[in-house]
Amino acid sequence: MQSGFRAGHGCISAMRKVLNDIITAIDKRHYCAAILIDLAKAFDSVNHNILIGRLNSLGFSNDCLAWFTNCFSDRVQCVKSEDLLSGPLAVSMRVQQGSILGPTLFSVYINDVALAAGDSLIHLYADDTILYTSGHSLDTVLTNLQTSFNAIQLSFCGLQLLLNASKTKCMLFTPSLPAPACPSSITTLDGFDLEYVDNYKYLGVWLDCKLSFQTHIKHLQSKIKSRICFLFFNQASFTHAAKHTLVKLTILPILNFGDVIYKIASTLLSKLDAVYHSAIRFVTKAPYTTNHYDLYALVGWPSLHTHRQTHWLQAIYKSLLGKAPPYLSSLVTIAAPTRSMRCNRYISLVTPKANSSFGRLSFQFSAANDCNKLQKSLKLETLIYLTSFKHQLSEQLTDHCTCT
Repeated sequence: MQSGFRAGHGCISAMRKVLNDIITAIDKRHYCAAILIDLAKAFDSVNHNILIGRLNSLGFSNDCLAWFTNCFSDRVQCVKSEDLLSGPLAVSMRVQQGSILGPTLFSVYINDVALAAGDSLIHLYADDTILYTSGHSLDTVLTNLQTSFNAIQLSFCGLQLLLNASKTKCMLFTPSLPAPACPSSITTLDGFDLEYVDNYKYLGVWLDCKLSFQTHIKHLQSKIKSRICFLFFNQASFTHAAKHTLVKLTILPILNFGDVIYKIASTLLSKLDAVYHSAIRFVTKAPYTTNHYDLYALVGWPSLHTHRQTHWLQAIYKSLLGKAPPYLSSLVTIAAPTRSMRCNRYISLVTPKANSSFGRLSFQFSAANDCNKLQKSLKLETLIYLTSFKHQLSEQLTDHCTCT
């Protein structure tokens, strides 16, 4: 359950796993609550002696442990401002964030915290931690969450990591159940009541208690609009090639990040289409009345819907190939044919049960459902290389104008 600084893992894969768990719980008419934990100066609080003990427990040789001990010993830091240099200050704690080993060492340092979660679920991304649980009764959910939170806090204390209580928040996910007027408080070991929030930025994506992603899309829309306004104001300074590059490097990455997560906000996505079209008009100087499909053809880019579908189906296929984190790959299963029929030669995924339309938005359901729909045209009999799949996928996902 640690996705930070690991090959093949990332913010989006971690978010996908957490959302799958939450949506699956809500589909069962369960209450679901989470604590989004913030640590104060986590990397700067790593105790070297405890870290050496962690490495020792993992089976590092004595020579390796001696090397790390030497690396951590007699370190100093100072500050330089113009020609002035401060005196040296001994560094008795921390791992270097800018180093190659620093983030990995921090992951080793904090990893066993997950063992204290008990009956609750937990996911770590370096020092970003989410603790969540679900159940039929809200009181039971909050009681279990408090118990797990207490155990997590004790683990942090053992590691000399300090909880930032003012930035640690609680959230109740209530898309289908009535939100309680005043849920019981979750408290820290020091007696501080955590604040319940309706929105929280987790791993770069704004979560809201309804999982509508309305807040996230508003932030994207505002961020992109400000950049496009700047570009239009200075458009006389840019060549056509420069405009193309500027939008590709400063606008598209914002829209692409997390698009496989917020794509479930179907009715709100048109707001992003509007700013995307403005960006294309900046590049092409096309009039406002230009048809959207003509805009895409002018710049040579697909629609945002095609972008999202491409990223989504590639993510599913990576899970099938085992190129995704195990916590995602385990959610997709290739169906075993029960009868010898022609259609059974093709790969299909087991589609799990979903009780509601909201439950069909979970990764495990929508991945199987969408992959099986794609297979009606691809007709893959065996798993192929990812590059070959991307090529076949690009031929399938093309934008066709449906306007009259």
